[in-house]
Amino acid sequence: MQFIRKMLKNEEGATAIEYGLIAALIAVAAIGAMTSIGTKLNTTFNKVSQNLQ
Repeated sequence: MQFIRKMLKNEEGATAIEYGLIAALIAVAAIGAMTSIGTKLNTTFNKVSQNLQ
């Protein structure tokens, strides 16, 4: 019975899951931002290349 009470009071696992979720959200936001910036850079370089020719 004491083992179950200790398990219910243990919050270390919950904290690790929260950090994992935060890291996943940051990764998704970073991927979205990099994709957007990459597309804009590609368009800019294409325009510069066309103007140089």
